[in-house]
Formats: sequence, structure tokens, C-alpha cells
Amino acid sequence: MLRVGINGFGTIGKRVADAVRAQPDMTVAGVAKRTPDYEAEIARDRGYSLFAAAETTPFTAAGIDVAGQVRQLVAASDVVVDATPAGVGERNRALYEELETPAIYQGGEDASVAPVSFNARANYDEAVGADAVRVVSCNTTGLSRVLAPLEERYGIEKVRATLVRRGGDPSQTGRGPINDTLPDPVSIPSHHAPDVKTVFPELSIDTMGMKVPATLMHTHAINLTLRATPTAEDVRDLLTAEGRLLVIPERLGIDGAGKLKEYTRDAGRPRGDVWENCIWAESLTVEPLSDGRADCYLFQAIHQEADVVPENVDAIRAIAGLADGPESVERTDEALGIGCGLAGIEPDTTAPARDAASDD
Repeated sequence: MLRVGINGFGTIGKRVADAVRAQPDMTVAGVAKRTPDYEAEIARDRGYSLFAAAETTPFTAAGIDVAGQVRQLVAASDVVVDATPAGVGERNRALYEELETPAIYQGGEDASVAPVSFNARANYDEAVGADAVRVVSCNTTGLSRVLAPLEERYGIEKVRATLVRRGGDPSQTGRGPINDTLPDPVSIPSHHAPDVKTVFPELSIDTMGMKVPATLMHTHAINLTLRATPTAEDVRDLLTAEGRLLVIPERLGIDGAGKLKEYTRDAGRPRGDVWENCIWAESLTVEPLSDGRADCYLFQAIHQEADVVPENVDAIRAIAGLADGPESVERTDEALGIGCGLAGIEPDTTAPARDAASDD
């Protein structure tokens, strides 16, 4: 059993810890927290060994026992997942390197923090045996998952994506906007295009970003120019076959992120998490061009709190050399219940995706 330490037990860290615990070939060596807040209580209640990321005194004063400090956790771990706030991982790198513990960082860190920016579907092999890996951000993860099969099957000439981003996670009470719609940034491209290119160096992609007063999920409006001319049904079938892409059938009446989250809670997903990209089937549209190419369009929703969680698990296996890409993804997905839909969703054959060139 691979011993995995989790440094940071916030939005991502607590989810990664639970996902690691569910795996058949891993165990949680412990989790580290800086403050004795409600998440520290959750860590203790879940039976994780809790380590102090800084001084132990605040935990002692709060009546919370700790197993030691983060240095001891890193030393006891075969791999450490750094799930600390953006910028902190870079500062932690010296500790991981000193103790020779391979580390996995999150997408909030600069790409220079690790030699590999990782997405399990796109470039798993690049991370095998690496000393450090950066799991790309929630938005880059979502884009990479949908681009990889389309690039492999049809070739992509150009990607144009507009990302409508939640203002903050539900627990981020200090985030905004409260009542506004913000280009974020106003300049083009947004930082997402360069980040995608850390996974797909040759891809031509432009992205635009916006922030809105919502906490539920990001929404992407994507337009791709493909080098081939599939039908909309071909594209839908291709994406439906991907375990971490969930094509939402029209019959469910899910018209937005609110109903998606309600559905996952009703379906019994832990924390109502959506690990998959959620692509609206009726949005899948293909418009053939005159030269053998085609424009493809789709809307997808990305649960920013959860979609990078399975990627972290796969990055652990890649660094440790426990499995090849397809085997790791299969293990991860089986352990978490990914690929069986939010509640056993089957593809909707009664309402095919729309082909713009058809009479419809």
C-alpha cells in the first residue's frame, strides 16, 4: 500500500484524502492543517492522522491532538499531495526535495513548480517516475479531457473557449463579485489557454474568461475547428465513451449547474461532487465547412471543487510507477464510481445531438 500524505485539508485536500482512502493500492499517511478550524475537526472525525502545518500550539489550545508537524508527515509518506493555497506549494517544495519525497502540486501553482503539468487522459506517461507533477487547474482539466479524444480522432485546428467562472467556492465567503459580471481578465487570451498548452504544446487555442456571482460550477462555451467532418452524433458517441465525460441527455431536464448539483446530491454523491465534465447533449453541434473541415460546438459544466480529484489519484500512481495510464484511470474510476453516470445515466438515443447541416 502506497503511503500518501496530504498537505492541506481544504476544498481539494479533503476530497483527495477521501479518494485516496477509497483506492485499493493506497493509504492516507496523514493530513496537515495550519489552523484548528472545522476542517481539522472533520479530519479527526474521519480518522485521519492530523499533523500541524505550522505550530502545534493552536491545536493543543483547541483540544485537538496532532500526530506531529508536517515535516514528519512528509518523511513518513511515499508521495505527498500538496493541496495548500496557491503559492504555498512553491514554498513547500524545498521541504519535499530535502526529504526526497515526490510531490504533486495543484493548478494554482505556476507551471515551473514541476517538470510535468498533468492530465491523466492527455499525458499520463510524461509523469511516470517524475519527482514532481503539477495537476492542472479545474478548468484546464476540463478542457484537456474533452480536447484529447477529439484531437486523437479528428485532429483540432483551432480551439476557442469562453469560460464563465464561478466567483468563489461555497465556503469562500470573501470572494466575489456579489452583483456584477466581470471580464476576468479583460485581455485575451485568459490564462487558461497558456495553461492548456502546458499539456498540449502544439494546440492552437484562445480563451476568454468571465466571473459571475455564483458558487456552483464553471460553464464553458467551446468552439473547435476540426480537421475532419464528423456528424454531431459521431462526436456525441465519441465523448460518451469517455469515462470522465458525462453527456447529459435532454430527457433529464437539467438546464443548468443548479440542477446538476441537485441531481448529484440526490444521487448520493459524496458532498454532491461531480468528478466528470458535464456536457449537454443538445449543445453538441457540428457545422461542416467547404474544405473538409468542420466547426464543432458544445457547452460543458465543470465542478471546480471536484474534477481534479481523480487526476490527483492518477498522478500519484504515475509518480510511483504503480500502473500505466489506462489501468490507473480504470482503478480510480472504479473505486470512486466514475463512469457510471450521476445515477446510472444512460446515453439518450431518443434526442440525438444536432447537426447544423441537417434540415433540422
